[in-house]
Amino acid sequence: MKVIHLIHSIAEQASGPSYSIRRLCESLIENKQEVILATLDWDVMTETPGFLKEFPLTLGRRRPGLSSSMRLWLTKQAEMKKVDLFHSHSLWMMPNIYPGNIARKNNIPYIISPRGTFAEYAMASGSKIKHVFWPLIQRPAVNAANCFHATAMSEFEDIRRLRFSQPIAIIPNGIDMPQHKETTLGNTRTLLFLGRIHLEKGVDNLLRAWQVVSRGFPEWQLKIVGPDSGGYLSKMKALKEKLRLKRIEFVGALYGEKKIEAYRNAELFVLPSPSENFGISVAEALSVGIPVIVTKGTPWRNLESLGAGWWIDIGVDPLVACLEIALSKPRDILKAMGIRGREWIRIEFSWTEVTRKMIETYQWILRGGSKPDWIFE
Repeated sequence: MKVIHLIHSIAEQASGPSYSIRRLCESLIENKQEVILATLDWDVMTETPGFLKEFPLTLGRRRPGLSSSMRLWLTKQAEMKKVDLFHSHSLWMMPNIYPGNIARKNNIPYIISPRGTFAEYAMASGSKIKHVFWPLIQRPAVNAANCFHATAMSEFEDIRRLRFSQPIAIIPNGIDMPQHKETTLGNTRTLLFLGRIHLEKGVDNLLRAWQVVSRGFPEWQLKIVGPDSGGYLSKMKALKEKLRLKRIEFVGALYGEKKIEAYRNAELFVLPSPSENFGISVAEALSVGIPVIVTKGTPWRNLESLGAGWWIDIGVDPLVACLEIALSKPRDILKAMGIRGREWIRIEFSWTEVTRKMIETYQWILRGGSKPDWIFE
């Protein structure tokens, strides 16, 4: 199959889609599919994969990502039948508008991965321009989709809440399993947050919860790892000073083996986001073998039934209550929880399994036949 994937950028290393979309394309290619990932060239990348095709912005405008060269290239690919299927990731940028319009005009099958953009929190936040952009430009392009891809049941529910009736394939993001490595931990125990420092990640709630619980657990420290997003880091550092927090460190962004080491040196991971369509850092933490605390704004309901972590209500008070339980756990209990989480990730979130399901989804869209079990109509 010849598949063109589209997203505005994969340059931000700390972004979940930058990892998951790139790895999906790589895995599809490893499985003998012809893949091009079309993006805009607005950010410098340290490494450019061979399947990436970048397009310049028209008049240099970053919003809404206008690119006449991308639109013309996609049109030519469709008219000359050089593409079997378009697969668009995320919303709100012109690279997510062009394929819908072009697919409809040229009878090219089209699948959309919203990547969290349909969540109630995401739909309600952001620029007021959304209220005009959605009915006039974005929704008509989305209507052209033959199928949606949701990474979890929560995203399936978001799609249906917006009254889209197309089939939905529920396929999680894949994760690369790091080599298991025993780490000698010292007397200080580490609670880790890893992700973009942004309002939508719930870092403010984490700091307020830490103010309440930290005095009762002097052996624990809080490490906040991740890049600044939109100037939010300075606000969180100011909140730290205002709350007079102790044993807390803002580390900055970590990548590659340094990021894996940050997970290995922690005993507990926390991501108190009000909304996540997946949360790649949660999967990364579990793959290393540490239990996690996440909110019910994330699709990790099975954590508690599997004994690999906690799935709690959104807000400071539920986080305080959970931290008081989790921080009091002995190391051997947390280690056992981490082992269960790692095994779960190994079985259900391997790229081999994710890619097999995605290829069969593409084949079903293109050729029909028996519907795969993970596709719901």
